[in-house]
Amino acid sequence: MLPGLGLAVAVAVIATWLGHLAPIVGGPVFGIVLGVLAATFIPPFHGTRWRPGYAVASKPVLQLSIVVLGTGLSLQQVVRVGGDSLPVMLGSLTAALAGAWLFGRLLGVRGNTQILIGVGTGICGASAIAATTSVIKAKQVEVAYAIGTIFTFNIAAVLLFPLVGHLLGMSPHSFGLWAGTAINDTSSVVAASFAYGGGAGSYGIVIKLTRTLMLIPIVIGLAAFTARREARTAASGEGDVVPGFSLRAMPWRKIVPVFLIGFLAAAALDSIGVIPAGWHSPLSTFGTFLITTALAGIGLSMRLADMRRAGHRPVLLGAVLWATVALSSLALQALTGTL
Repeated sequence: MLPGLGLAVAVAVIATWLGHLAPIVGGPVFGIVLGVLAATFIPPFHGTRWRPGYAVASKPVLQLSIVVLGTGLSLQQVVRVGGDSLPVMLGSLTAALAGAWLFGRLLGVRGNTQILIGVGTGICGASAIAATTSVIKAKQVEVAYAIGTIFTFNIAAVLLFPLVGHLLGMSPHSFGLWAGTAINDTSSVVAASFAYGGGAGSYGIVIKLTRTLMLIPIVIGLAAFTARREARTAASGEGDVVPGFSLRAMPWRKIVPVFLIGFLAAAALDSIGVIPAGWHSPLSTFGTFLITTALAGIGLSMRLADMRRAGHRPVLLGAVLWATVALSSLALQALTGTL
């Protein structure tokens, strides 16, 4: 894993330096952009010898960064911020799921692809797609369509959200709420909110992790729906007899990620005073660098050509849902006085 991980760290160092020169963009955004450009225009960086390191950077390092950033928050802050965001979060989630049903029908994107794009847009991107795939038994091509679509708009969100936020004059907390409720993947929420600066990063992470918990009732509901559908098929003689819905069969490790528990544990340690106040700034800096490394790994593992593989209809559905969630989040913030 060392070659790919070392390259991701090297890209993160350059990105951090550029982030200091252009703080309105920020190191995390430079990390993913430089990674994509390097992988696209320097073909050897997309070889198989690099991929294990990219995988470590893009997942375990990102998860570690979120745990580290949890040391700067108390449990009281986590509960307060998560609770205050619920009206906007639930409203934007409803808009995503309803939009997936409506626009999926209009665009001819039906079945599992429609479900995966809707859940990925409404909750937490690739993580939601992975957990949902486990219970609805989606085909690989359907998963590929959904992930390709989600990735395309993750990149767009990282680049566009901070610019739009500054144009609208949003406060760091308002932007963190917007990013946490309207951007798909955790990595992209982290990148966009930390690029915005002024405390938006920590706020956005808490909201995003609270939003991730919404995956639990959604996946349980989909599992029950799938079990009933399979039972009807078996009863009609069109398939094998299948077991009914059972909570014991749920993929709980995919639904409740370990890093979320680690984040809460870190916040608990800060709440009881185990972490000295003088450590907060260095840990925050270290956490931001880990985020930049993770995003560099994500960028290095992708190419611009990968964004075109999903096909135009799933991408169009993703675009419509992305705009729907972003606009509904802003509208709900305006209605609730949090904009």
